[in-house]
Amino acid sequence: MRLSPAWYQFLVGVFASLGSFLYGYDLGVIAEVIASGSFNSTFNQPSDTETGLVVSMFTAGAFFGAMFAGPTGDYLGRRWTIIIGCVIFCLGGGLQTGAQHIDYLYSGRFFAGVGVGFLTMIVPLYQAEICHPDIRGRVTSLQQFMLGVGSLCAAWISYGTYIGFDDTNDAQWQVSLGLQVVPAVFLGLLIMLFPESPRWLIDNGRQEEGLKTLARLHAYGNENDVWVRAEYTQIQESILREHEEEAKSYFELFKSRSSFRRLFLCCALQASVQMTGVSAIQYYSVDIYGQIGISGDETLRYQAINSIIALVAQFLCMMLIDRFGRRWSLIGGNLGNCLTFIIACILLAKFPPEVSNTGAHWGFIIMTWLYNFSFSCTCGPLSWIIPAEVFDTRTRAKGVSLATMTSYAFNTMIGQVTPIAMTDIGYKYYFVFIICNFTNALFFWLLLPETKKLPLEEMNDLFSKSPWIVPGTKKEDYITHDLERRLAEQEEKQHVYAEHDEKGQAQEKK
Repeated sequence: MRLSPAWYQFLVGVFASLGSFLYGYDLGVIAEVIASGSFNSTFNQPSDTETGLVVSMFTAGAFFGAMFAGPTGDYLGRRWTIIIGCVIFCLGGGLQTGAQHIDYLYSGRFFAGVGVGFLTMIVPLYQAEICHPDIRGRVTSLQQFMLGVGSLCAAWISYGTYIGFDDTNDAQWQVSLGLQVVPAVFLGLLIMLFPESPRWLIDNGRQEEGLKTLARLHAYGNENDVWVRAEYTQIQESILREHEEEAKSYFELFKSRSSFRRLFLCCALQASVQMTGVSAIQYYSVDIYGQIGISGDETLRYQAINSIIALVAQFLCMMLIDRFGRRWSLIGGNLGNCLTFIIACILLAKFPPEVSNTGAHWGFIIMTWLYNFSFSCTCGPLSWIIPAEVFDTRTRAKGVSLATMTSYAFNTMIGQVTPIAMTDIGYKYYFVFIICNFTNALFFWLLLPETKKLPLEEMNDLFSKSPWIVPGTKKEDYITHDLERRLAEQEEKQHVYAEHDEKGQAQEKK
């Protein structure tokens, strides 16, 4: 029994999102690594600044990886960019695992970050370009879902190595760091078995191969399928128009009103996600829980449970995002994050570490779980879904590259600032995240239009014709339904051809 086109697209997306698994694994594993006794002993009790660098060198590397992934994706294609990312990540993983001096660890973290930057930039773009508009949100949300799977695996592996190895045994942190290389090898070796992006093929003059790939993705290889023909002609005409009118370089992204609007929204989205506080919690969970008197091994156990909650939330997003849409999900998620941070701050203020209060402990833990559910169900997945779908073919890699760079720039800042801020001002640091979550919701209510189920080639019309201020406008007034029109035309042509063939056969019989 053959897989349906939708299932085939989904499973290709699942495999590609192993790149996100690597990112999620690192996010989950680093909290245990920097908290383990053997790590601190090996690297001579690193200071807050050195600990911050261990975390932030990874995201700094990812910033540069995302920078180079854009032109690489345009020049070599989406699959080769994934392979390059995997190779660089394996180099970084090996350096981290074998490091006995903190400078080597910094280098390994940086190279692993470069690899992840390549992968997290190119994978959602590749997913968006291979799938049907009706399931595009579901497939691109796999980026966050697999990030959650990686974080879950890291949390439980880290918990096992933290309590299973003695504080004098380097395996306490080396095992969990070394295992991340395995999925990178798997992804890099097998990605060429899967199709290249048909849009990249058509954009690079390989029209026949692009048509075959569209047919493989959408119609069991039938190149005369009405959907395949309609989408093929739409992509061709859209790319031709983009070559003549739209931005062709990074600089022109800032000159074109439509392109700049999308770039501004996507960079703001990626920055806003980091300012929800998610990275601070992921990187420094042991220290954060310690502010209310919860010990390190208990923290890692609660974070492991937290990873399961995140995975459930990401699965719900994957199933429902194409029904509920992007705009209100993002607004509601930020408001939910804001509320949980307010309650958590009140608990931290009233019950400092020296006050033993089981109820306060559980209240704080539940707030972190609720925050994680809110973030993982909305802001996290949407930070990858929206940038991957709003740009046109000519600017998609460039725009997603800049947006992903913004994410890692803010991630690096949070990773470096958080340990120092927690030492100096304690729970008051979280006021920043309360304010940012609220202003995020307000920002996207004002400026973000709804994009669910809109074909990639019709995003230009939405962002070039609709006003910047969204409240009071209707999406239907600014979309063309061009793909639906082309589909109807193809069906009409096939109907006419079929009638003509029937008449010819009837005349031959006479």
